[in-house]
Amino acid sequence: WKDKSGKNAEAASLGLFAYPALMAADILIYHATYVPVGDDQKQHLELTRDIATKFNHDYGVDFFPITKPVIEGAATRVMNLQDGTRKMSKSDPSEKSRINMTDDADTIAKKIRKAKTDPDPLPDNVAGLAARPDARNLVNIYAGLADTSPQAVLDEHAGALFGHFKGALADLAVSTLAPISSEMSRLMQDTTEIDRILGRGAERAREITVPILEKTYDIIGMIRS
Repeated sequence: WKDKSGKNAEAASLGLFAYPALMAADILIYHATYVPVGDDQKQHLELTRDIATKFNHDYGVDFFPITKPVIEGAATRVMNLQDGTRKMSKSDPSEKSRINMTDDADTIAKKIRKAKTDPDPLPDNVAGLAARPDARNLVNIYAGLADTSPQAVLDEHAGALFGHFKGALADLAVSTLAPISSEMSRLMQDTTEIDRILGRGAERAREITVPILEKTYDIIGMIRS
């Protein structure tokens, strides 16, 4: 809410304001015990935990589990390719700010090569990235894609200028993400397959959530027709 509404909170939509509550409902309805989240989603999960705790306390039950966050890897918060101080977002007006899962290999490589950086070479330790948000962002993205640590990336590329490092990152991003975008493109051409997958997922969701919702109604004494 704070990031999205910025200084114009009065003009923000109800959808944005209510989003944390909807996220909490999505978690609670499955009785989720662990939820993989990005670093910036911890507050939403704390709201979910508060709701579960209050429900259990108010109704004297041990019904909703107190969900724990799972935050793993180097890329728990991927930042904007044109501004390393802001989160990468699909709602950003600039296509250059992000990598879309539908981007083809050439587009992915081009966006990486045009990402904002600074003129200094990469340091040999993570502490050297503290005041360099754009550089830190690209190192973290590399570490996330390679399933390694930022320090391991610096061990391999310390002293490199960004002309070289961006090339290595572009190759890694393409090899990792291009198969995903290719499969997405295939599915987008087969709407019948998409409908089948969505239908199967919806049916599985109902199998899990309907009994939990019915039990919730029983606990609070809701009369149903």
